[in-house]
Amino acid sequence: MIQIPFNKPYLTGNETKYIETAVNSGKISGNGEFTKKCQSFFEEKYGLKKCLLTTSCTDALEMAAILCDIKQGDEVIVPSYTFVSSALAFVRQGAKIVFADSLPYHPNIDVDKVESLITKKTKAIVSVHYAGMACDMDKIMALAEKHNLFVIEDAAQAIDSYYFNKNGEKKPLGSIGDLATFSFHETKNIISGEGGMLVINNEKFIKRAEIIWEKGTNRAEFFRGEVNKYGWVDTGSSFLPSEIIAAFLWAQIENLEDIQAKRKKIWEKYYTLLKPLKEKGYIKFAQFPNFATNNAHMFFIVCNSLQDRTKLIAELKKHGVLAVFHYLSLHSSEYYKNKHDGRVLENSDKFSECLLRLPMYYELKEKEIEYICDIIIKNFL
Repeated sequence: MIQIPFNKPYLTGNETKYIETAVNSGKISGNGEFTKKCQSFFEEKYGLKKCLLTTSCTDALEMAAILCDIKQGDEVIVPSYTFVSSALAFVRQGAKIVFADSLPYHPNIDVDKVESLITKKTKAIVSVHYAGMACDMDKIMALAEKHNLFVIEDAAQAIDSYYFNKNGEKKPLGSIGDLATFSFHETKNIISGEGGMLVINNEKFIKRAEIIWEKGTNRAEFFRGEVNKYGWVDTGSSFLPSEIIAAFLWAQIENLEDIQAKRKKIWEKYYTLLKPLKEKGYIKFAQFPNFATNNAHMFFIVCNSLQDRTKLIAELKKHGVLAVFHYLSLHSSEYYKNKHDGRVLENSDKFSECLLRLPMYYELKEKEIEYICDIIIKNFL
């Protein structure tokens, strides 16, 4: 039987070579040459003000929560349909999470419902760009300015994706909010196994971000010769990754354009083959508004019911294909359901019950995509 996994990490060929280079350099603890090369790449290619590699996107979000000075009793607005880290990072600082519903046609936050959630205690909005599709950032930034809030872009899935603002300018995701976070987990477009990055767009956070990143010390300033000694000056943690992680990531970065082109080709193949099912009403696709680009992070379909999805998952598994549902709504999670304010978030719950992610990775062959789509089509027709 054919066996098609949900994900398969892609190696470009230079990962182990660069790891060996890092090891032989004698500098493997972090913030060495590969770290600097990776950070400079993102700053130069996407116009991001300051980038700091982290051990995970979760760590980057925790740094964002510290930088925004989130404290006990503060409120942070987060979409319910997202990975737990989008909320957890702020919970750890004592925040009350106010969950927002998704759009009817996409898991992204429904910005038109956000202002009613803002109170005097609201400190920040977390905009999660699900599947690499941009949230309506003009509306989010306008709300933030009106109510004096910080905006954190959770761009974990949004590498090399863009937003067209109201002036027609093409802005890379992660370049718009005060802060942004990315993931290089093995399921992402470019990977380092585990790994992430914090982007600092608000200049007032840059100096403190380096200190928090370096365990609360001014070590980075010391190594640049800006101070003659370094010590403990603020809170922080060991957020920076080793050079081994950065070396692996650099091999991926060098192949970003090739990886993106291949993933987009796979995405388009899925779309073409499954479009007849969509037109007959058996499934739904992601709808991309004209302000958002597609970075082909994932290909998902939305079934009409939980029963339809459960049946389809079983049918695919029977034929050796692993397809997975994604998040369970955080507002109804075991940890947070008793803290939620009781609002029904129907769109978030719909995606929890009906969204299905199909296998998506660089080495997925055209014949395998055809095989997967054939199973899906036969399941419904």
